[in-house]
Amino acid sequence: MKEITFLNNNVKRWREFESLLGKPSETEPDKLSDMFIGITDDLSYAQTYFPGTETEFYLNSIAIKTHNIIYKTKKERKTSLSEFWKYIFPLELYKSRKYILYSFFFFFTACLIGGISAANDDTFVRLILGDYYVNMTLDNIDKGDPMAIYKTANEINMFLGITINNIKVSFIAFLFGIFTSLGTILILFQNGVMLGSFQYFFYEQNVLYESVLSIWIHGTLEIFAIIIAGAAGIIMGTGILFPGTYTRKASFLQSARRGMKIVLGLIPVFIIAGFLEGFVTRHTNWHDAIRISIIVISLIIILLYFFIYPIKLNKRLNKDIEFKEFIKEMSK
Repeated sequence: MKEITFLNNNVKRWREFESLLGKPSETEPDKLSDMFIGITDDLSYAQTYFPGTETEFYLNSIAIKTHNIIYKTKKERKTSLSEFWKYIFPLELYKSRKYILYSFFFFFTACLIGGISAANDDTFVRLILGDYYVNMTLDNIDKGDPMAIYKTANEINMFLGITINNIKVSFIAFLFGIFTSLGTILILFQNGVMLGSFQYFFYEQNVLYESVLSIWIHGTLEIFAIIIAGAAGIIMGTGILFPGTYTRKASFLQSARRGMKIVLGLIPVFIIAGFLEGFVTRHTNWHDAIRISIIVISLIIILLYFFIYPIKLNKRLNKDIEFKEFIKEMSK
């Protein structure tokens, strides 16, 4: 084919394409990508049969301009909040599953230590929980209302205060990972020992059943979220300790980013837990079946969203190439 014939056959399409490049925000990225493929095919043909001609230079300039627009469009794409909790956060949980297991191990071990210590030392509970709390709770138990402490504060104030405090604890657990994970493990141990001694205290006072029905209404989500936040801190600390093929700085930044995604993803969990503690836990007069149902529903939500759903998403990621590219784009 002669150059003039090549020009006559395609110039109308090229000019139409150039007009689209002048208003990229009004043009669908997929359409730009399709037309870009056509331009690169034409450029390849011109480079082969008309090298060094104005046609080649013209097509090359269009190809470069198109590439820059497509790249810019992709870079400017922002992940929505719904996409974050629908895809990014669950997939990060899947990638972090072994660190979640480590965090659970440290926390559960600390709970056992707290319970055993409280059982063997009469002063341990007061050391951990403080004389004021212990004396007040003993007084409430004598009055026949062991969980009265949850009824003293205003619902809204309690909800806001507890939610903010729990989010703060989760960020501390994460940020302490900068101390090579040992800081995070220390936070997990502190909270675990406190929980273990706390529950043994109620067991010793023969009100364990009532304490479980009340405390775990909010505690199921709250404690689980703290364990996940601990996993985020361990991830960051591991990135510092074991950089692998990366520089230590690059490994730290990458692991810190992963951990931050996890901690941010936990915020709705803490809000729900705070709501339950502020508005629901105080209703100790509710039928046991209702309170048990709330705890069971919380456990089901944890199982479905934090474990089963991430596994299914990961399977889809490995089978669906388009979905894999979609996730890759969102993760930039």
